[in-house]
Amino acid sequence: MLTIKQTMIDQFMSMRIHNKKSHHPHPSYLLEQQLLEAITRKDMDRASLLLNHINQISRVPYARRKLRTLKNSMISLCTLFTRSAIKGGVNPETAFQLNERYLQKIEDLTTAQAIRQLEHTMLEEFIQAVEKSDELPYSPVINKAITYLHEHILSDLTLEDIAQACYVSPSYLSHLFKKEVGLSIIQFINEKRVEESKYFLLHTSTSIADIARLFQFCNQSYYTSVFKKYVQQTPKQYREAIGAPPLKEC
Repeated sequence: MLTIKQTMIDQFMSMRIHNKKSHHPHPSYLLEQQLLEAITRKDMDRASLLLNHINQISRVPYARRKLRTLKNSMISLCTLFTRSAIKGGVNPETAFQLNERYLQKIEDLTTAQAIRQLEHTMLEEFIQAVEKSDELPYSPVINKAITYLHEHILSDLTLEDIAQACYVSPSYLSHLFKKEVGLSIIQFINEKRVEESKYFLLHTSTSIADIARLFQFCNQSYYTSVFKKYVQQTPKQYREAIGAPPLKEC
């Protein structure tokens, strides 16, 4: 039997990649890789052509598909675009911010036609991000560190583990991170965990105590304190203000 925490982790990963088990034909691996390579190379014409070809194969006919399935497919593409943009040189923080913005836009869509239109806009913006990647301020070491933090945000992160993943010493990483990002690694982690935890507050009735545990806060009180520092509201106030599902009692 799955533990509550494991169930929540599964929910979280399902959100980020959004339903890889959705029941729709998947584009061929070769076409998908060609599309991602076109993004990395900033080739908008080829990327658009490949996307249209994938849609002709995997999304016919639109009329027979449920909107949720189409959204799941779009969200999966957004995740792939994000990884491809990072590979093309986009700062991970910038790529993930773009990812989060489009995930919200996707959830707001109400028609299949709107999905088609937004899909090409999303593709164009990710390619534009790759084109601008030379202007981004972070070094490869810090980019790698930020990517690692995003991918392991539910883990019990330590400076030593992050530094090892970046092939540098903990003291060097700590100094460089603060110098380039303007935050300590702990501050950055707390801010990202607060941002990620908002989804559970907005879209689930999971208790605040369970959300705190999922995101590795030592207790609900500390989570509430950190959340209020960045959002100027407690998690409960934030959830109630947005009109999210009612809070479960601990």
